[in-house]
Amino acid sequence: QVQLVESGGGSVQAGGSLRLSCAASGSMYSNYCTAWFRQAPGKELEGVAAFISDVNTSYADAVKGRFTISQDSATNTLYLQMNSLKLEDTAMYYCAAEDGFTPRCRVVAGRGLEQDFAYWGQGTQVTVYS
Repeated sequence: QVQLVESGGGSVQAGGSLRLSCAASGSMYSNYCTAWFRQAPGKELEGVAAFISDVNTSYADAVKGRFTISQDSATNTLYLQMNSLKLEDTAMYYCAAEDGFTPRCRVVAGRGLEQDFAYWGQGTQVTVYS
């Protein structure tokens, strides 16, 4: 059974940085659509970033230019580098993975990330304070 384990969350002052990690069991990231989502209290789940390859990534407008999604195939680890953090970035962050690529493996402005994901991590809390 595929398992995703996140780490790297915490509390950080506004303007600071954090790097989230998502370790996958087995060699599952090859040919997988992978992504990061977040959910703030009282708000819907939001697709933050999606990864198909190093040259095929997409981001929600709210994080574009500040967050970077990447993947290390050697260690089966997905990352989310978060810079210039804002108070509104406070949320529970989840990684997700789905076997195979579809055109929906992309964050689209106004529509979000519509890809269905079979595998999810347990979540890691990110809290940004002023």
